[in-house]
Order: sequence, then structure tokens, then C-alpha cells
Amino acid sequence: MKKTILNYDDLLVMLDDFLREPKAFWDDFYEDRTKEIPFFKVKGPDENLVEYFSKGLSPEKVLELGCGPGRNAIYMAKQGCEVDALDISENAIDWAKERANEEGVNINFHCISLFEFEFDPHSYDFVYDCGLFHHLAPHRRLTYIRMIKKALKKDGQFGIVCFNTDGALDTSDWDVYKEKSLKRGIGYTEERLKEVFENDFTIKEFRKMKKIIQPGDLFGEDFLWGSLMQVKN
Repeated sequence: MKKTILNYDDLLVMLDDFLREPKAFWDDFYEDRTKEIPFFKVKGPDENLVEYFSKGLSPEKVLELGCGPGRNAIYMAKQGCEVDALDISENAIDWAKERANEEGVNINFHCISLFEFEFDPHSYDFVYDCGLFHHLAPHRRLTYIRMIKKALKKDGQFGIVCFNTDGALDTSDWDVYKEKSLKRGIGYTEERLKEVFENDFTIKEFRKMKKIIQPGDLFGEDFLWGSLMQVKN
């Protein structure tokens, strides 16, 4: 392993080594589709995403980060969107492709880290992330935000769903590295989450997700935040 830090990317790789290797973790996570994971049991999209579309969100081209089994990608494709959907797990992408084929929609699935995905700058109207951000190491946040800003067109919009403090512990950035663990993800207070994004995005909507009793057509859990933002130009 490279020991000398010569640039910013070397620093990020070094810090990555403090924490779990994400691809192996997520491949294992998605290997057993029968696990009692809330969103494993639901084929429908996030309730907040449906609300955004019902209120006038109508992107032509969408980038989804951490698409998992494809619930939201499939919904957006059915709304007429051209969708690029990323996930680092091959098992997740295989599952998502199966579901997309069953639903008869075309989606561009990519088994790749979001930090390695290549795209034309400012080519997406909407970027959506349900469940990736709260598993992101603190040292990767700046790159994450920079990527989203690079992906979005002028006045493009960004939607995010992530743990609040009912979903996971409000672990400080310092403690992530002291304990060498993200545990089951970072639970964000409203203040902390807004602090991360408000310099680069105008926050248009911010609330807890509505809990949807299953079985149901939509997914929603109140231990998650849902927010819609617009990139600042």
C-alpha cells in the first residue's frame, strides 16, 4: 500500500483505510434478499419523491446515487425520465436490473462508486440519493457535494433521504475516526444536515419522511429525513 501522501486524493484514500471497505460490505448486505430490511419489502418509491413529482418536479435526466434494488430509479423512469442509477454493489445492481425488466423500463445501471463515475458536466436536471449519504465517511462529503454540483445543470435540484437521530446515533466526525467505524450510519440532526448543504444549495423542503404502513405502494419511515434542494449558481 502507498505510504506517502502526495496529494489530496492520497489523503482521502488513507482516511478510507480507517473504515470498512464499502464494496464488500454492500455486496454482503444485498446477498440475502429475504432479510428484514424495511426497503427490501417494498417495490414502490419513496413517498417524498412522489410528492416532489406531484408538486411539479419534472426532470428529463436524472442521476441516482446508491440506487439499491431500483425502487426510485424505476419510478422516475416511469415518469419519463432518462435515469443513470449507480450502486457499488453488484448484488444490488443485479436485483435492480431484474426489477426494471419486470416493469418494462430502460434504466442505465452502473455498478461503480460515485467517486469513480464519469459523466458530462452539468448534464442532469435532478440528482437523488436515498440512503447513501448517511453511510458516507466525513472526509468524503466535500467530494460528494462537489460531484453533485458538477452533475447538475443551472438551477438543477437535489433530493436526499438520510437518517435522523431516531435512525442512528449522532456520531461526531471526530468520533468516526477515533472509533474507526461509521457503525450503522450517521444520524443527522436538522441543524447538522443543513449546515453541510446550505452553502451550496437552497433548501426548498425539509421534513421527516411520513411513515408508510406496509404492505403499501410507497416507502416511508419517520427515522429518515427527506429534503429537496436547489443548487446555488
